[in-house]
Amino acid sequence: MTPPGDTDKTEKITINLGLVDLGQIDLLVSEGFFSNRTDFIRTAIRTELAQRAQTLNQTVARKTLVLGTRHLSRTELEGLRDAGEQLELRVLGLATIASDVTPELALATISHVEVLGAFRAGSAVKAALKPRTA
Repeated sequence: MTPPGDTDKTEKITINLGLVDLGQIDLLVSEGFFSNRTDFIRTAIRTELAQRAQTLNQTVARKTLVLGTRHLSRTELEGLRDAGEQLELRVLGLATIASDVTPELALATISHVEVLGAFRAGSAVKAALKPRTA
């Protein structure tokens, strides 16, 4: 189950651009093609992702990745632990682990972590899972 509001979250990134590229972006902004640099960059990224959608979908299926948001609650992980089971957390998007999950519970129930996007969990849980993270 996806926690309310998690699908609207964004992740901030920093990129370095050559001065000529940056100047060209600024020219397109000043000519009204885009509202600002961020608008240009988001549009360029979405265009590129749309052009490669088939490849992305095939890769997601091959790697058995969850596409979107995956939230692991303490209750879900306790159920896995009690059943003697573990899971592989493979997400393309946002993966979160509830704040009340202990590092011990995470280690007992999560055998592998592969997140392409953002991974949010408590610092102790992240540190415990680091050796299992791709």
